Amino acid sequence: MRNVAPTKTNMLKLKEELSFARLGHELLDQKRSILVAELMALVDQATSWDERVSSELATAYRALEDASMAMGKLRVASVANAVDARSSIRIRQRRVMGVTLPVVDTTFQDKPPYHSPSGTSSRLDSAAKEFRDALREMGKLAELKVSIMRLATEVKRTMRKVNALEKIAIPELEESVRFIRDRLEENERDTFTLMKMVKNRLAEAKEEVPLS
Repeated sequence: MRNVAPTKTNMLKLKEELSFARLGHELLDQKRSILVAELMALVDQATSWDERVSSELATAYRALEDASMAMGKLRVASVANAVDARSSIRIRQRRVMGVTLPVVDTTFQDKPPYHSPSGTSSRLDSAAKEFRDALREMGKLAELKVSIMRLATEVKRTMRKVNALEKIAIPELEESVRFIRDRLEENERDTFTLMKMVKNRLAEAKEEVPLS
């Protein structure tokens, strides 16, 4: 309970603070619900994407092994060094309840095929494509994992605020309002009793005044 004088002015101020605290609690609770829903959705996506990345990488390595068996490792390494392929990663942003989350776009600029007509295999093209797809999926997975960490941090922060309002601030304000209200009611009763006593005394004094 706050140490404030039991006056009507203070009670009005505390009631305004209490109303604001309850509104803040309601809004923060809604924010927490939205963040948790978004977080759970991203966790499900990340689980699915993690499996996709593992599958893509496994496929890419199998394609590379096939190319190596068909062409020989030295030939594959020689062609790989001559590959004209470039990648770029663009990171945009989106916001969820004030939380900034990344959006990763991975693009590639290359000029297939990567081999001369003789002594090579189209399996090398296939391997390059699979690795490119895997890298794109890995960019998306990184986006999801960073988003999950940021949302989880914000959920914890929001929950602390909600708990502080719910368990400390609001009960303290409610207790202070009750205390001041009880004191004011008590003062009103005392004032009423005092006024009644004064009125009775005046009435008795009037009756005792002798008539001339």
